Amino acid sequence: MLISIAVILMSGLLLGTLCKKLRIPGLFGMIIAGIIIGPYCANLIDDSILNISAEIRRIALIIILIRAGLKLNLEDLKKVGRPAILMCFLPACCEMIGMIILAPAILGMNRLDAAILGAVIGAVSPAVVVPRMIKLIDEGYGVKQGIPQMILAGASVDDVFVIVMFTAFTGLAQGQDLSVISFVKIPVSIVIGIIVGFVAGYAVYKWFSKINMSLIVMTMLFLSVSFVISTIETEFPAIPFASLIAIMCMGIAIKRQDSDMAVRLSGQYDKLWTVAEIFLFVLVGASVAIDHAKEAGLKAIILVLLVLVFRMLGVFICVLGTKLSLKEKIFCMLAYTPKATVQAAIGGVPLAMGLACGETVLTVSVVAILLTAPLGAFAIDLTYKKWLKRNI
Repeated sequence: MLISIAVILMSGLLLGTLCKKLRIPGLFGMIIAGIIIGPYCANLIDDSILNISAEIRRIALIIILIRAGLKLNLEDLKKVGRPAILMCFLPACCEMIGMIILAPAILGMNRLDAAILGAVIGAVSPAVVVPRMIKLIDEGYGVKQGIPQMILAGASVDDVFVIVMFTAFTGLAQGQDLSVISFVKIPVSIVIGIIVGFVAGYAVYKWFSKINMSLIVMTMLFLSVSFVISTIETEFPAIPFASLIAIMCMGIAIKRQDSDMAVRLSGQYDKLWTVAEIFLFVLVGASVAIDHAKEAGLKAIILVLLVLVFRMLGVFICVLGTKLSLKEKIFCMLAYTPKATVQAAIGGVPLAMGLACGETVLTVSVVAILLTAPLGAFAIDLTYKKWLKRNI
């Protein structure tokens, strides 16, 4: 296991740094590193690491969302209003509709299988999007216009909505009835997640305020509470509870109570992210079955690119009527395209369930990760300084 950890860190650092020197997002190099050392190529990662790969990626995602919460100003988010709410579900809906229309014609799938594929592909990747929006907030780009805050909020809720849709569609494919309750759970889980997050965040703030402890201890305790909250969702699936939203709201609650504490904690999580980022994207790359990508061919690439147009149209509808300039609107459309974490997590589920579309879903998921994660990240990095206003 130790050798595998060393290989993950060294290969991720090496290729990530190389890509940055070539003015390519570092995550692209990390994903490529994961593909090279993963089980489908060189097979240099021990099974003990691969068996807990999903949990490690979850930890990295938790660190991202804690950072986001500690930096997110709730008042700025309130100013965004309607577009932030629409971003939580409308782009994903548009992309799923695009998949239902196009996949049968391009890949010869039936409509239900296309809906399952759309639900997998329809999720944006918080692992790619959130760190970049945090960077924009730190550097002051688009903050007064609420652009990074809006995308942050949308990316954290988008996955909840898409996974519920995925569960509903796969249930239909297995002969189950479509349950209205499953759709009711979406707003309920979001509301409960927000409430739990703010209550937990306030409690953690009181704990830190009354007991004298070092910053590193505070950081570890905050992270531990986040792990507990995340576990509640996975261990008790019957409870409609969006843990990732709750974790981000914990950070927001602390920032509202004590901005200085939030800044100090945020600095610690920035350091943790340096390591977590490597594990996250290398393990995402390791989960990519490169053989499936080779088999996909041009049709899968064309399909992914076409449904992205539907997604970007959804984002454009979300920001209609706002005071954003055309360049700012286009930036939002590009920033909301990357895919990685959800596709890596559930792309293989239909195949494991024995569904006829399983192989195709996995293949297109792989193509979506390889295509949109680096391109989306590159689009954000290339345009934000040119198209967004810097607020100092």
